Amino acid sequence: MQSENLIQSLIEQTRQVINQVEKLKSNDLQTLTWKQNETSWNILECLEHLNLYGDFYLPEIENKIKNTNTQSETEFKSGFLGNYFAKSMLPKEKLNKMKTFKDKNPLNAKLDKNVIDKFLEQQVKLLDLLTLSRKVSLNKVKISTSISSLIKLKLGDTFQFFINHIIRHLKQIDRIQAEIKVPESA
Repeated sequence: MQSENLIQSLIEQTRQVINQVEKLKSNDLQTLTWKQNETSWNILECLEHLNLYGDFYLPEIENKIKNTNTQSETEFKSGFLGNYFAKSMLPKEKLNKMKTFKDKNPLNAKLDKNVIDKFLEQQVKLLDLLTLSRKVSLNKVKISTSISSLIKLKLGDTFQFFINHIIRHLKQIDRIQAEIKVPESA
């Protein structure tokens, strides 16, 4: 895949994410914290989960981009593990539930609308990093994963994995919104 096409596609996906989440700001706190049951996440918990991952990956990506002397290449070739991780994050028709790491699980955290603002700030940062990545190697720059610092993915794979993870949870938010019971008028 051409590096520029990948970056442009990821920028477009991130802009769509921003547009979708901007619309959530108009919801009241009751809507944003509604949950189907005590073990399911609400809208703010989904976004906080993504914020926790952003807190890990965005500084890691920024540090590697700013401290590399690699040059960009025309072609990006996804690695075996990176491709697997990125594809595993894509939402499927039949929900494929995944267990989240304890330190990334916001279940029952006391959250407010600031979670949305933080998420949107992270997305703007992501757009900046995607733009900066045009000048470096998406193949040679390696990013440590949140699973283990021993597992590193190519920068291009990390971006795909990170953005697919966001898209996965925005689909979850869509499902939550569809489930929210609209009070019947008297």
